[in-house]
Amino acid sequence: MSTPEQRKIFCSFLRIGLLGFGGGPSMIPLVHQEAVKRHGWLKDEEFADILAIANTLPGPIATKMPGYIGYRVGGLLGCINAVLAVILPMIVAMILLLGLFSHYRDVGWIHGMGQAVVPVVMVMMAQLAWDFLNKSRLALGWTVSLLMAATSGGLIHWVGVHPGWIIGALLVTALLQPTREAGKTKEATQ
Repeated sequence: MSTPEQRKIFCSFLRIGLLGFGGGPSMIPLVHQEAVKRHGWLKDEEFADILAIANTLPGPIATKMPGYIGYRVGGLLGCINAVLAVILPMIVAMILLLGLFSHYRDVGWIHGMGQAVVPVVMVMMAQLAWDFLNKSRLALGWTVSLLMAATSGGLIHWVGVHPGWIIGALLVTALLQPTREAGKTKEATQ
């Protein structure tokens, strides 16, 4: 893998690490912007698959997605490069900000800064959710998409089922369901 490509990987995930306030979920739209829209390393469908699988695996999504995307684009060095780039700003920021916070914890505007980030993250997540709902609508239709969203939301919110179990069940269901093209091939051979 060329040095310029490794530099792109590092700069992209460093930007995500610097701007991804609010933890892993708030980084997902930023990863989408860099990997799909800016560099074209992935298609929307591939990003959705990676996101689904990353949600089922243990550990922070803020390192799983960059690790996989970095590996896919730049091999093992790209994986290491992407993970380091995304965690370095967090490590430095944690050390500096926790030091400042402990010193100025009773100042009102310090408390307000943390509160101000919440609406921004909410808008970013809403935009990503809308994009995924629209893709689901195109693939499955409104009825199935809304039914799946409502059922999943209900299971997560009211029953307390972990989202990973729901995503895993949907992946198993999709794997066990015969594809349309397999049916067409079978009909063509008869």
